[in-house]
Amino acid sequence: MALYTYDVTMTCSGCSGAVTRVLTKLQGVDKFDVSLETQKVTVESSNLTEEEILAVIQKTGKAAKVASA
Repeated sequence: MALYTYDVTMTCSGCSGAVTRVLTKLQGVDKFDVSLETQKVTVESSNLTEEEILAVIQKTGKAAKVASA
């Protein structure tokens, strides 16, 4: 299982809610955490790539990128 972290620009609970909704519906996501406070999203997945998850987050209209280590 892989753990991915993303920097996502979220300004309100609606923003974090949108990200939560798409990750909840995404097949292959085992566990995730969306933090409005830190602007970070962490996702655990056993069969999705970092890029596939990033693309889904970006479809919400939020600025998102892979967090630097």
